[in-house]
This record gives sequence, structure tokens and C-alpha cells, in this order.
Amino acid sequence: MLSKNSPLAAILLTIFLDLLGIGILIPVIPQLLANPASPEFLLPEGMTIDQGYIMLGLLLASYPLAQFFAAPILGQLSDRFGRRPVLIISLIGTAIGYAFFAVGILLQSIPILFAARILDGITGGNLSVAQAAVADVTTPENRSKNFGFIGAAFGLGFVLGPFIGGKLADASLVSWFNAATPFWFAAILSIINVICIIFLLKETNQHRTNQPLRWNQSIHDIVKAFSMEKLRSLFLVGFLYQTGFSFFVAFFSVFLIARYQFKESEIGNLFAYVGIWIAITQAGLTPRVAKFWDERKVLSFSFMGTGFAVLLYLLPGPWTIMLVTVPLFAVVNGLTQANYMGLLSRSAGAEVQGEILGLNTSVAALSQALPPIVSGFIAANTFPEAPIIVAGVIMILAGAVFVMMEWRKAV
Repeated sequence: MLSKNSPLAAILLTIFLDLLGIGILIPVIPQLLANPASPEFLLPEGMTIDQGYIMLGLLLASYPLAQFFAAPILGQLSDRFGRRPVLIISLIGTAIGYAFFAVGILLQSIPILFAARILDGITGGNLSVAQAAVADVTTPENRSKNFGFIGAAFGLGFVLGPFIGGKLADASLVSWFNAATPFWFAAILSIINVICIIFLLKETNQHRTNQPLRWNQSIHDIVKAFSMEKLRSLFLVGFLYQTGFSFFVAFFSVFLIARYQFKESEIGNLFAYVGIWIAITQAGLTPRVAKFWDERKVLSFSFMGTGFAVLLYLLPGPWTIMLVTVPLFAVVNGLTQANYMGLLSRSAGAEVQGEILGLNTSVAALSQALPPIVSGFIAANTFPEAPIIVAGVIMILAGAVFVMMEWRKAV
């Protein structure tokens, strides 16, 4: 039962509701700028689909770019004032951002869409702060297991989120449903999330700091992350992996639209299927694997395995081939996400968990900001599947770098 005496459960509920809101948007946004056959298509007359790919890439990048500069500041504030108040403020901003995006769709205003995503990015440090809260209440031997539970909350959010988002945008189900409906629903979820934090989450940060705020913390974080002798190699691998993963996520829906003519509902169904396997991996497989292998051994094969799994999506044939590809991808990706966060957290002291996870958020935000922009130009000048190829190659490279790093330590 959820209560203030069980902070881990409350934090996991917060993460689940937040990821549910994010997942709801996945089937909808690509339809707005990358699918001329969609009744929700917003690209002005005279603009080509190639220009739509570029516009989509810029829109997808606006959130992580804003988050890149803002999230480290939120991390500092959570170290100084506590996780709870920062989570509340962050999620209120998220709710407002979703509502603005819905208004932008109704008004067919692309500038409002950009403004909404930037606002959400500015206040979008909620996941990293929630992860820091998990680290606050986790013993070293349980880090991988509890970060596996975070992955399960992610997975469950993506099971229901895309499925719900696809249905809420489907006017054939309910006449007044449209592309804006999922964003109104996501805004309501964020408000529910705020209420849950107020009543169910007690403060977890027992190591407050009084360091002055650094407004250029994002730039400082990147420099610091790659200059820390013990962690810079791990941050480099994480950056490469997240860059590859961002290439994949940014244009996977575009790939589904271009190759299989998927609509919102079909994209939502497939992502829900992915989410089911990620949840199974994180809640069932990850804790069992942790009993036999530590994070480094798992990551030695899972980084590279995820890259190869991504390339399997490009195999020719009907869309049903993905019913086999998805479980392979979900298993190796789920193991990678949980064990990377567990290894990173275990490598830092309790008094700097917020800082280290803030550094990781900056590295991840930078790795998420550039690929959508590049993907848009790549797809516009080649073919929609090209960003998926780039994604697989970069993730395989991340795995190779990690294996080489481990080999050098062993020599």
C-alpha cells in the first residue's frame, strides 16, 4: 500500500505516471509533420515532406535542448531544497507544456508547438530528480534491482501510454477525439502526479548542500563528466549509446509510417508491445541476471546487442516480423538501461547522487538533442530508414568502446 512510509513505491508511481504521459504522445507527433496522408497533418501548403522531416527533427530536439540547460539547475535545487518540491514544480510545468501543445494543434500553429516543447524541457528534470530520490533510499547491493524497477515503471508507462495515445487520437472510436486529445489527457496525468507527490512522497534527500547555483551548469557538467578520471569512460559510453538510441527513437515512427503506412493506433499498439517486453525484462529478468552477473559483465554484451537488435528492424518482409524482433530488442535494451544506471550510481558517493545523476542527465540530454536534428536532414536527403541504420552502428560502437575499456582495466 502506498504511503509516506514507502518512498520507493511512491517514486515508482511518479515515474510510471510521468512515462505514461510521455508514451501517450509517441504515436501522435510524427503524424503532424511526417505523414501527408494523416488528417492531422499540419505542414503548410508548399512545404515538401522532406522539409517536414527536417521540421519534425527540430521539434523533437527542442525538448532535450531546453532540458540540457535546465535539468542540471533542477538537480542542484533538489540537492539543496529536496527532491519533493522540485518534483512538484517540474511536473506543474510539464502539465502546462502539454496543454499548450494541445492548443497549438487546435490552432494549427507550429510556433506554439515549439514553445510548448521548450517549456516542458525547461521544467523537465522530473525523471532525473526521481532517479536521485530512488538512489537516496537504495542500498548499494540493491541499486541494479531498484533501477530495474525504474525500468519496469518505464516499460509499463510505454505499455499503456502509446496504446492510449493512439486510441485517444482516433476519431473513428469517438467522434470528438483528435490529435490534441492525448495532450489534454497527458496534462491531467501530470496534475494527478503532482497530487500523488504531495500526499504520498516524503522527502528522501538527507544530504542537503548549500552550494551556490551555477546557471551555466549544463556546460560545466559536460566538461566535468568527461574530465572525471573514474567516470569519464562510462559517461562516454553512455553518451554514444544514448546518441544511437535517440537516432532510433526519433525516427522509428517515421520508419513505420513510410514502410508500413502505420497510423496513430497501429504505432501505439506496436510501442505497447515493446513496452510489455521491456517491463518483463526489467521486473523479471534484470533482478535474476543481477544475482549471477554484475553490471560490467552484463553491459559487455548488452550495449552491442542492442545495436544489432535495432538493425534487425530493417529486415525485409511484412510488419509481423517485428513481433520477433521486439522481444530481442527489449531484453538487451532493458538490461543495458538498468545496469548502466546501477553502475553509474554505485560509482558515486551518497552525498553526490543528485550531482552525478545530474551530470548524466546533461550528457543524456545532449545526446538526445542532436540526433533528431541530424535524423531530419538524413531522412530528407536519403530515405526514412537511414536514421535507424545510423542508430544501430553508433550503439554497436558504444559496446565496442565499453569492451575495450574493460579489457584495458584487466590488462
